[in-house]
Amino acid sequence: MDLLIGLFGPEHTYENLPDVLPPEIEEGNIEYKLKLVNPSPSRFEHLVTQMKWRLQEGHGEAIYEIGVEDSGILAGLNDEDLQASLNTLHSMADRLGATTTVIRQREIDSNLDEEHKRAAEVLVRKVPDDQQFIDLRLAVLGNVDCGKSTLLGVLTQGELDNGHGRARLNLFRHLHEIQTGRTSSISHEILGFDSEGQVVNYSDSRTADEICETSSKLITLIDLAGHHKYLKTTIFGLTGYSPDFAMLVISANTGIAGTTKEHLGFALHLQVPIFIVINKIDMVSERHLQKTVNQVTRLLKSPGVNKVPYIIESDDDAYNGAMNFTSQTTVPVFTISCVSGANIDQLTKFLNVLPPLESVKQRERLIQGLADLQIDEVYCVPDVGPVVGGTMAAGTVREGDTLLAGPTDTGEFKPITVQSVQRNRQPCRMIQAGQAATFALGKVDFPVRKGMVLVESSRNPVCCLSFDAEVYLLYHSNPKGISKGFQCTVHVGNVCQTATINKIDGETLQTCNKLTRVTFTFIRQPEYLRPGSRLIFREGRTKGMGEVSQIYPYTNEAVNR
Repeated sequence: MDLLIGLFGPEHTYENLPDVLPPEIEEGNIEYKLKLVNPSPSRFEHLVTQMKWRLQEGHGEAIYEIGVEDSGILAGLNDEDLQASLNTLHSMADRLGATTTVIRQREIDSNLDEEHKRAAEVLVRKVPDDQQFIDLRLAVLGNVDCGKSTLLGVLTQGELDNGHGRARLNLFRHLHEIQTGRTSSISHEILGFDSEGQVVNYSDSRTADEICETSSKLITLIDLAGHHKYLKTTIFGLTGYSPDFAMLVISANTGIAGTTKEHLGFALHLQVPIFIVINKIDMVSERHLQKTVNQVTRLLKSPGVNKVPYIIESDDDAYNGAMNFTSQTTVPVFTISCVSGANIDQLTKFLNVLPPLESVKQRERLIQGLADLQIDEVYCVPDVGPVVGGTMAAGTVREGDTLLAGPTDTGEFKPITVQSVQRNRQPCRMIQAGQAATFALGKVDFPVRKGMVLVESSRNPVCCLSFDAEVYLLYHSNPKGISKGFQCTVHVGNVCQTATINKIDGETLQTCNKLTRVTFTFIRQPEYLRPGSRLIFREGRTKGMGEVSQIYPYTNEAVNR
């Protein structure tokens, strides 16, 4: 668990990124090839098998570096050999039903050889057989009035903002959001990319169904609130919706202000990889922009964060940022304007090649597990009954499956049957681990709420009212610390409930660089928790983070009868 108490301390030095590519590794979705000129039939079959492996590692995406040695040295090829290699790569992709797109080429300078040489980077994309498209979830964080909703409006609508927030109007869900210009709820938008890497959005009067049908890669953008008053909603979006990545938006004219540092700290604690977008660069001078960039750089290099900022200044930088993003040590930093459109293309190119961080082995292990669905949203649809939305934590769910829903207020898990399933507003028959969907449950004789789960009966689910956690106290206004009886709101995954601290290892819980074991007890109803889950607790300005270490099974006479 990263130590975040020293998040905002003094800066430290770091080494610049190397000019050459790192050596090739066996795992992952990046493959180096010096040349692919007229391979023999047996060699061609081997290359196809190798491409299939790289595509599996990248969940349907692979990057081929042509003209690059295994050590990472850019050797380059002449025009004839490079074209022949690209043709071979295209034939390999055709065999697997994949597409290839050259995303950039590099001129290779050599003092020893006057022949013109180039290296090429190629994106190979194939939608996995068990999916309709490659799907990623991106949470959007940042302080109030930094332009988060406006940025999403520009990305999803394909039109620039007029400087007065016109682009964000389609994202708001409530009248008071339109009146104040501030997001108070969680909204979802989709941004697609076709097989050639072109943006697919609501421009040209496309519908959501058309975007899903046209796209080979789909990014679900989760717009979260920036105002401190809606911090509960923002934390739930990070913990409950399980985003793959987070985008922290910072206004160029105000810099790091308000909830910016808190949002960064929450993402780091929950181990959500993050990149930064400095917005509204059209409103400031070059000198003021550089001041904001320096402020962001100092924050990223501070103890507790220990990240390497990578300033994106060109399309080439955007591709490099996406490739190095998988290491989770590099934080790409974009500078954009939603009014002039400056550098928006760099951001979309980055999102197009952004790879999933979960390895194929991890995903297969989760898919093979027993079904476990977190309920994040509950709807009541006329003539349909309750419909729940959530993310599959493990396993697979199909139409007609019988699962256990719970815990109820009395701690029970009751059987329900999945009537139908929809994913990204389209019917589907099966949902796997890591995917988000909605499920119609038909008639149920108990209230369904957020925080419940749908699990296979083989899991023998157990809920708890009390649990132990190893926690850090990040901030508390009273220098005496927190004592027994302190009440706070606890966030664990899709669970959000007030709890009381009943036991502390030591007399009080202090703000320090030391993990402390405490016992929480929910005050309303039991919840389904998984040991090892990360938690956030808060009350007013008091903030703390930790990890669930042990649960105490809930017993109820009504259940035992």
